[in-house]
Formats: sequence, C-alpha cells, structure tokens
Amino acid sequence: MKKIILSTALLLATVALPSFAQVGQDLKSAGKDVKDATVTGADKTATGTKKVYQTTKNGVKKGVNKTATVTQKGAGKVAGKTTASTSSPK
Repeated sequence: MKKIILSTALLLATVALPSFAQVGQDLKSAGKDVKDATVTGADKTATGTKKVYQTTKNGVKKGVNKTATVTQKGAGKVAGKTTASTSSPK
C-alpha cells in the first residue's frame, strides 16, 4: 500500500513540475508584453505632445502677429485724429 501511495505521489509531482515551469514562463512573457506596450505608449505620447506643442506655438505666433498688425493699422488711423482739446465738454 505504501508503494502505491508513494508511486502516486511521485507521478503527480512529475506531472506538476512542468506546469509550474510553464506558469513562470507565461508570467515572464506577460511582463515583457506589458513593458513593450508601455514603451510604445510612451513613445506615441511623446510624439503627440511634440506635435501639439508645435501647433500651439505656431498658432500663438500667428495670433500675436495678426494682433500687432491690426493694432498698428488702428494706431495709424487714430494718429492724425488726435488733438489736444482745451474746451470742456458741455
């Protein structure tokens, strides 16, 4: 009886060992996949951030230039019309 129990225990141990090794390999593979996905996501985020920065920078620059141009035109129109008035309003 002891031989049967011992044989069964050894058989189960030999069957279980490869499955534990497979679990370890699966965990390593999953970890590598997560790492690769993180690196890819970080690269795409960096690229997107750079594009948004450049677009915003160019938009602000255009807006400032347009504002300066309009202000200069408006100042030119007003420049000849301003005079010092000595009379008080009624």
